[in-house]
Amino acid sequence: MSSRAVVIGAGLAGMLAAAALSTVVDEVTVLERDDLPDEPEHRKGLPQGRHAHLLMAGGLAAMEDLVPGVDMRKHLLAAGAREISLSSGMIALTPEGWFRRWRHEGPRMMTCSRALLDWAVRDAVLAHTGARIRKGQVLDLTGDARRVTGVRVSTPEGDEVIDADFVVEASGRGSRVVNWLWELGISGIREKTVDAGLVNATRIYRTPEGAGRFPLTIIQANPYQGLPGRSGMVLPIEGDRWMVSLAGTRGGGEPPSDPDGFLRYTLDLPHPLVGRLISGAEPLTDIHVSRSTSNHRRYLEKAREWPERFVVLGDALATFNPAYGQGMSVAALGARVLSRELRQDGGTNTPGLARRVQRGAASSVEAAWTMAVSQDVWFPGTRGGAPTVADRLVTRFTRRVMRTATGSYDAAAALWDVTSLTAGPERLLRPSALLATLSGPALRAAAGPPLTDAERGILRELEAAGTAAG
Repeated sequence: MSSRAVVIGAGLAGMLAAAALSTVVDEVTVLERDDLPDEPEHRKGLPQGRHAHLLMAGGLAAMEDLVPGVDMRKHLLAAGAREISLSSGMIALTPEGWFRRWRHEGPRMMTCSRALLDWAVRDAVLAHTGARIRKGQVLDLTGDARRVTGVRVSTPEGDEVIDADFVVEASGRGSRVVNWLWELGISGIREKTVDAGLVNATRIYRTPEGAGRFPLTIIQANPYQGLPGRSGMVLPIEGDRWMVSLAGTRGGGEPPSDPDGFLRYTLDLPHPLVGRLISGAEPLTDIHVSRSTSNHRRYLEKAREWPERFVVLGDALATFNPAYGQGMSVAALGARVLSRELRQDGGTNTPGLARRVQRGAASSVEAAWTMAVSQDVWFPGTRGGAPTVADRLVTRFTRRVMRTATGSYDAAAALWDVTSLTAGPERLLRPSALLATLSGPALRAAAGPPLTDAERGILRELEAAGTAAG
């Protein structure tokens, strides 16, 4: 008798879950309500899709494990993605000062548009597994509190029930999973939202001639000044383009949507580097603004009851302030937990499998949640959270780590590993990192951005072009 799994949502989390299921299930059907593009194009159902996304090393490693027969790193690079070294390929101003650039090799992250990443993953999964996508809007789950048996779905042909041996909910930020569980008789799901009121504004530019290898550049927001946060990033993406993303919190930090205001905002950041870079660059798009940026978490792993054969992953489980660049990697790590448990049990029928996956997925969620929320609670006007005694202690330590990392390779390496999700926060407590943190930075704080002579020349040329054009 053949087995069937249903995945709700054809985004990143859904397609990776489909890949995991395809190794143990005969038929995997992915239900998606949106029309999916045949090429890397933005789709309406992904409100944050036009803004900057980073695929950290931990997320890429999880993808490598999930899609059989595909080297995802090479697949993404062939599609046009860029690979950036955190140790040498990035210029970053943090709340504690400029990060140095080191000759030592550090973790790498992939940069591209979200449209390209989703398309490349979807293409790889469909080409190398038996998973298939079908258009449909899931209305609710079938089954009861003990076991989910399928979904009721609205399709272009009408409503129908699709029976399934396993169901994964990965429909994203707007998931109705709490309502669906309540209808099955499962209540008391705890949810939490921490919202700093972040607004994103993004514009795409043509990479100026000669600037194709200019490092990823980021001016981070400072949550510890008692002022609204303001940040900016120049992200190299496919097609010889720069994605310039600005982000600011409520109360006066929000970036504007008009071109002149957009440029002024970049020049008024804690350092004008982003504005100096784009002052002479050619814009290719309008400015796109989004406000879907809150941290929201559903503590499904703590539910007193949990139905067999049902798992929730990706943004349906937790969303994070996109400024920290961890949502995609957390989704991939959750799908890898599903894959690991399925392989270990040899199928979807083992009692307690779904509960174990849900609890396992919560581990990477917890690490990313702590990193995002422990900073967002410091911004004025943040709703849903305020600094606790524990937050104050953690913040004091993490700020010291970050300050040390501006002038210590050992501290910087530990911070890269945690940020990349290749290690948990305990990495900061290893002897080498802890000793460096206690000793403080070995090198004097950098007075300005750590640019090479060639990069300073590029910056001068861009500023001159901007002055001539203005």
